[in-house]
Amino acid sequence: MSEQMIIEQCSPTLAGLKTANLFPCKYSSREKLWAEIRRFNANYARKGIRMIPVKTKGNHALIYLYRPKKLEADMQNEISLQILLRFGYRGDNPSSRIAELVRRFKENDEFPHEIGLFLGYPPEDVRGFIEHRNEGCKCVGCWKVYGDEQYARKCFENYKKCTRIYREQFAEGKSIERLIVAV
Repeated sequence: MSEQMIIEQCSPTLAGLKTANLFPCKYSSREKLWAEIRRFNANYARKGIRMIPVKTKGNHALIYLYRPKKLEADMQNEISLQILLRFGYRGDNPSSRIAELVRRFKENDEFPHEIGLFLGYPPEDVRGFIEHRNEGCKCVGCWKVYGDEQYARKCFENYKKCTRIYREQFAEGKSIERLIVAV
C-alpha cells in the first residue's frame, strides 16, 4: 500500500479532523500486507493513529485507519451505544468493538450498517440510515445525512479541502510522518 493511497483516502483522519477512514488495498502477499501494517503502526501509533485490516478476500483488503481516542469518545454517545447494543456489540471498549466489527465483516458480504459509528459519522445519521435507508435523507456526501445538514455539509467541505491540501503538500515532498497530526 502506498503512502499516496493513504493520503488520497485518509487525509481527514491523518489531520485529526475525522475519527477514521476505510480504504481498499490490493496486496501481493498477506505477509507483506501485515508487515506494512505493523510498520505503519510502529511508526505512527505514538501520534494517536492505528491501522488494521477489517476484511481480506483474494488479494484485496479493506483497511481501517483510525484514531483510537476519538473512537472511544464517539462511542460514548447514547445513540451510538443503543445502536451498538442493537447489533450485538457487547464489549465496552473500542478494541472489543473493533474485533466484533471485523467478525461481522468476515461473516457478511455487505457492509455492517453500523460502520458509520466507527468512521465518526453523526450517530443520528447512522440511525437514520439504518431505519430509513434511502428514504428521507437531507443530503449525501461522505455519508447520508438525516440530522444536522448544515453541520454535515461543513464537514464534507472541510474533508475535501483537507484532502486537497494534503495531496498538494505530499506532492511537494512533505512526508506522511509530517502530515500526520499527533493527538
